[in-house]
Amino acid sequence: MQQAMVGFHRDDENHWVAKLACGHNQHVRHDPPWQNRPWVISELGRTAMLGLALNCVKCEEQAPRDWHSLDDFL
Repeated sequence: MQQAMVGFHRDDENHWVAKLACGHNQHVRHDPPWQNRPWVISELGRTAMLGLALNCVKCEEQAPRDWHSLDDFL
C-alpha cells in the first residue's frame, strides 16, 4: 500500500527513517549499490521528497502504528 512520507528522523544507529502518513516508519537508507537514495543525505533532498509515496509493507501486514502524531517526534 502506497503511503506519503510526512517527515524524517534518525534511528539509534543514525540511519534515516521516513515517517509515513499511515503512522508507520520505514528506513530510507542511501547504501549504494543496493539502495540508491542520494536525496536522503541532505535536508533539502529530504524536504523535496515530503508527500511522495513509498510502499508500506507494515500496512499490508496490518501492523500496529509506530507513531500517532507528528508531535511524537517534536
